[in-house]
Amino acid sequence: MTSRPFVVMPKDRDRPLNVVGEQITVLASGARTGSYEIFLQRGPAGSGPPPHSHDWVESFYVTSGRLEFGLADRTMTGTPGTLVHVPAGTTHWFRFTEDGEMISMTSREGASRFFADVDREVPPEKPQGIVAVATRHGLKVEAGKT
Repeated sequence: MTSRPFVVMPKDRDRPLNVVGEQITVLASGARTGSYEIFLQRGPAGSGPPPHSHDWVESFYVTSGRLEFGLADRTMTGTPGTLVHVPAGTTHWFRFTEDGEMISMTSREGASRFFADVDREVPPEKPQGIVAVATRHGLKVEAGKT
């Protein structure tokens, strides 16, 4: 696929996807870029995924609020201006400790399709349903951590 230049103005964004309480807006899908993906993630306090890993690289840049990040065996607090880089295959998680927002980027297409399926198939009141969708998309979720 040949990537073409594009611009996404706020008024032209797709609707946010509800991913177990988080609102994730796909700013640039791998289908459009030909490789990487970019997302705007907004979450209320308490939201965030269980420990998991996947075969794409992922980075998070906190723009507002506070988040707790778990990266392999390390836990840290991210505030605005914090960048967290997660190599492919690394177990990680995050939790919004207060309402907040971050930009995330992945190294290839995949997360956007996963998020769309979670939005369509997993009601926020039954977040444990995310495990089946994650498995189908090649993510590994740590047992008992949903």
